[in-house]
Amino acid sequence: MSIYARLTGVGGYLPGQPVSNHDLAARGIDTSDEWIVERTGIRFRHLAAPGETASQMAAIAAGGALDMAGVASANLDLIIVATSTPDYIFPSTACILQGALGNKGATAFDVQAVCSGFIHALAIADKFIRSGSHKKALVVGADVFSRILDWHDRGTCVLFGDGAGAVVLEASEKPGILASALHADGSLVDILSVPGQVRNGKIWGDPFLRMEGHAVFKTAVRVLASVAEECCVAAGIASGDVDWLVPHQANIRIIDATSRKMKLPHEKVVTTVARHGNTSAASVPLALNEAVRDGRIGRGQRVLLEGVGGGFTWGAVLFEF
Repeated sequence: MSIYARLTGVGGYLPGQPVSNHDLAARGIDTSDEWIVERTGIRFRHLAAPGETASQMAAIAAGGALDMAGVASANLDLIIVATSTPDYIFPSTACILQGALGNKGATAFDVQAVCSGFIHALAIADKFIRSGSHKKALVVGADVFSRILDWHDRGTCVLFGDGAGAVVLEASEKPGILASALHADGSLVDILSVPGQVRNGKIWGDPFLRMEGHAVFKTAVRVLASVAEECCVAAGIASGDVDWLVPHQANIRIIDATSRKMKLPHEKVVTTVARHGNTSAASVPLALNEAVRDGRIGRGQRVLLEGVGGGFTWGAVLFEF
């Protein structure tokens, strides 16, 4: 008998009120709504309140996913949080979340693959469940990128927002996750990074996100189309048989270029980037949560998730909902 990891619940959380491009310009950032929309498709983003943490946002998103799945947090045996902005250096944000949920004893750890972190975490959870060692998993992507942005750098600060998204996976005899593919290229470390750290209580290096936008764009378009095809081949289906593509929400031009290469019509692509901006590891589960809850994604449909991020990392997960 085959064991599958089946998605049974989704949840999401966006902090505060939407912050528009006009709001950013009014704060003194050298930008405009036209400039941002033309280059990225982003119109709004949400920013965490002072003191609001990745684990707090993760707990709210997790609550929605657990409620939909009908799973008590005490019954989880695996908790994985994908984040690049953890609450602490240690312990893991997953352990902090575990405490907030009242769970004791589950395996709990963080995954750091930046914007493709949720894809990596989902693929890892799938392998735990398919091995038979775990039966109920909570996978969360949560990031507070507003804390690592240089608000004088209009090339980066206008792109990102904060948020959290979550899914519950359960062991099932019914098809669930059908295939996954994960990759990285460490030679591209410098095109997207936060090249700093804490030493002896002081910041060493640069604590802000730095990005070579053109290089990131070219690489993202190339690897996203490739990993989507790889995942479909592994599952034995054509990319055109995918019912929905839920890509990383970084830039509408990247999303459009990827869907064209996959020959998927715009109507099959879930996009939230205009309203959320790039929420890093939260972007894919947030978009998935929206599409499930508004009824676009239904049971029995094939859904392809994909992400790309600093590292350089990328990956895809194909599942039957």
